[in-house]
Amino acid sequence: MTAPTRVSARTRTSADLIRAEEPVLAHNYHPLPVVVARAEGTWVEDVEGRRYLDMLAGYSALNFGHRHPALIEAAHRQLDQLTLTSRAFHNDRLAEFAERLAELTGLDMVLPMNTGAEAVESGIKVARKWAYDVKGVPDGQATIVVAAENFHGRTTTIVSFSTDETARTGFGPFTPGFKIVPYDDLAALEEAVDETTAAVLIEPIQGEAGVVIPSPGYLTGVRELTRRKGCLFIADEIQSGLGRTGRTLAVEHEDVMPDVLLLGKALGGGIVPVSAVVARREVLGVLHPGEHGSTFGGNPLAAAVGTAVVGLLQTGEFQRRADELGGTLRDGLAELVGAGVVGFRARGLWAGVDIDPAIGSGREISERLMREGVLVKDTHGSTIRLAPPLTITAEELRSALAALKRVLAP
Repeated sequence: MTAPTRVSARTRTSADLIRAEEPVLAHNYHPLPVVVARAEGTWVEDVEGRRYLDMLAGYSALNFGHRHPALIEAAHRQLDQLTLTSRAFHNDRLAEFAERLAELTGLDMVLPMNTGAEAVESGIKVARKWAYDVKGVPDGQATIVVAAENFHGRTTTIVSFSTDETARTGFGPFTPGFKIVPYDDLAALEEAVDETTAAVLIEPIQGEAGVVIPSPGYLTGVRELTRRKGCLFIADEIQSGLGRTGRTLAVEHEDVMPDVLLLGKALGGGIVPVSAVVARREVLGVLHPGEHGSTFGGNPLAAAVGTAVVGLLQTGEFQRRADELGGTLRDGLAELVGAGVVGFRARGLWAGVDIDPAIGSGREISERLMREGVLVKDTHGSTIRLAPPLTITAEELRSALAALKRVLAP
């Protein structure tokens, strides 16, 4: 029998390509039915040539938009030189990346990794090692306190302290050593921290939970409590960091400095996966050769792109844009409260918008917006997330808000 001719991806329709994925891709995502083929700035285009305004920005991985010229140039230049050595050797790009990232964050040392989940896993290992070597916690007894409704990734250790049953069910047995307390509850945190606590690990703003912003003073309280109790404060800024909230880091809204920062997503400029643990010297200094590693972590291509990302942030332009346009976003959403929106939370160019369930689920609203040429993504229930590239214009932002108003209209 003659094998069927495989149609070129370039000639397949969106429907063809979506059907082709079904038998060969694991069902770990439920994407919107749009097949993106090209992108530039804040706009993407599907295989049929339909254009969409990207209001998700790869969950903040595309803070600087699609194919930012400075980042593409840095990647092209490095591709012509060197892409990978592994950490068995030094490379000529890694030192500058680490120096500039440490300077940007105000911390001392960098542990380069690839994905956000790897940064979280690495942060957990470092915190435990610090607890044993520096704090003096008996071996095997270190604990880490986390917040309910957190999202730090989906590896087996991380889902062990998730409260999302979709992420947990069927993946046990779970890793011990974690205590879960309510988010934004300093009294509960105080009660949970004891002599075994290596660290408190929280998101300064909970992204997957629906862009949940803690009460004023919460981050300051976490910093004071961890310092007083002698444990580390680890801030997961993988989504909230690198300009998204109108500051380089979301913790800056309360002018606090954690002991450990977890960064990712935007650090790779939407080009390559780049993440990092950034910390005080006495914390990351507990690692010794052979205790942790990554073949691709700190590779020359990633370091070149990451250095270019830090360069963009050092200008302050993107933080200012997020702060200024955040006002436009909040004003536009406030006008929709009572007209299909029952509430929202926003900081900078990041918002969780609660839709009246009678109008539609978050998924349904996302699909309606897709048909209007605007891409967003739902989270739990009837909540959608808005996180456009920081390069978006005021006109584009107003256009997206107008589209939301149309799909909410009776």
